[in-house]
Amino acid sequence: VQLQASGGGLVQAGGSLRLSCAASGRTFSNYAMGWFRRAPGKDREFVAGISYNGGRSLYEDSVKGRFTISGDNAKNTVYLQMNSLKPEDTAVYYCGATSVSVLPTVTQTLYAYWGQGTLVTVSS
Repeated sequence: VQLQASGGGLVQAGGSLRLSCAASGRTFSNYAMGWFRRAPGKDREFVAGISYNGGRSLYEDSVKGRFTISGDNAKNTVYLQMNSLKPEDTAVYYCGATSVSVLPTVTQTLYAYWGQGTLVTVSS
């Protein structure tokens, strides 16, 4: 089972990026998915999560209204659309998958599968 995160890059403040997390080796239609990030010098933190069927989503307060998580089960891919980016959004972004919870969860230890991370850099 592998998760491949992509879409990171360098963007100016106020710009947008869309991250993708493609799953292979198993269908993730019964897994909740999440995006996390680790900023320089900080612990990894929850950003957004989505339920197995896409019906429920959850966001960290600082990204509400700016980020949108979505999924395409046919493509086994989860997306994170990031708009109005700020320098404090600079981080390595990771996607994760959990079979323990079908609802989005902030608890990192529940995620059994992780992507390798993609770097997002927002310049001021």
